[in-house]
Amino acid sequence: MTCYLQNLGIVNALGTTRQAVLDGLLNARQAFSPYDQVPGKSTFVGSVSGHLQEIPAALLPWRSRNLQLALTALVQIADDVKTLRQRYGAARIAVVAGTSTSGIDAGEAAIQSAVSNGERPADYRYQQQEIGNLAGLVARYFELDGPALTLSTACSSSAHALGSARRLLLSGLADAVVVGGSDSLCRLTVNGFSALDSISALPVQPFSRHRDGITIGEGAAFFLMTREQLPDRPEPVRLLAVGASSDAHHISAPDPQGGGAEAAIRMALQQASISPEQVDYVNLHGTGTPLNDAMEAGVVSRLFPHQPWCSSSKGQIGHTLGAAGAMEAGICWLFLTLANDGQLPPHVFDGEYDDRLPPLKLAVPGSRQQSSSPRIMLSSSFAFGGNNAAVLLEGSFSND
Repeated sequence: MTCYLQNLGIVNALGTTRQAVLDGLLNARQAFSPYDQVPGKSTFVGSVSGHLQEIPAALLPWRSRNLQLALTALVQIADDVKTLRQRYGAARIAVVAGTSTSGIDAGEAAIQSAVSNGERPADYRYQQQEIGNLAGLVARYFELDGPALTLSTACSSSAHALGSARRLLLSGLADAVVVGGSDSLCRLTVNGFSALDSISALPVQPFSRHRDGITIGEGAAFFLMTREQLPDRPEPVRLLAVGASSDAHHISAPDPQGGGAEAAIRMALQQASISPEQVDYVNLHGTGTPLNDAMEAGVVSRLFPHQPWCSSSKGQIGHTLGAAGAMEAGICWLFLTLANDGQLPPHVFDGEYDDRLPPLKLAVPGSRQQSSSPRIMLSSSFAFGGNNAAVLLEGSFSND
């Protein structure tokens, strides 16, 4: 069964509004800045520089940059959430959120204070950095009483959140769901990926012959998802399916043959009852690491011999970790709603595709899908431990 993505709030290094993010994508802007917090190394990050939403007094005990990023996205859909709360009741609206860092930056600041001053800040509370707090805080912010679930499955967290939200709707446990994810930059993750030799010294180059690792980003993306199409509203984007798998090949490296990734994509196609040839565009996971890009190129070329347009958004905003699944589904949503004439997210890199990989049809600035409607987009997320998710979206051309 189909569910509907009625609205989206999004923030990343390109901007803090839907239009700013879309404009940055269309203009092929890379929103990276130098980062010097990795001992002995230099790298770049995709940090959010715009104004972030202030944390209301009721949520101050949980204050963190991660929460601010989430609220900056959530305020963009607040009016619609209020409308649906009046329509369905607070107990019938659920929240499902994905994150991998939560408020760990607050814990890092507290530790730094303890090292420098001998004590933690008086207002620090461990609950600021609890991994499982995000969904509950979103529910408090919107005064919702439905189920509230936080998922943390590394880089597939918020993609799996979309799957969980869909199941809540189809099982009748909720009439609407606020669903998405948020992740903020912190030294733990950047240094952790550096310890794995996965950080690129230069801005990330997905699928380039020169690629040498990822660039970490931050941001948040939240949808308002419903089981029914609402009256007197523009036709929404449809969430057709979310496939999931776990291949458990290695704690951090993907199965080189892509068995788990392929299984997740095939599951999504089966759920939606569509053939691979019906997919018009693939938002690649595209981290820029040698192993992930090689695995993914093999899977996409094997499953989609008709060569749909492809691109990786990480070449512009970096890898937003637990927020990446919702973020990249959100980018698809933007191009299904706000972008006209079938425009597609460009693949931004140095232009030197690794010819050792199976060929992919990478979108460039100005690439457009042919005038066919509806359009079907696939967004994939592949995480540590072989935790895979594939999200299928459908929408029509916008002619506004």
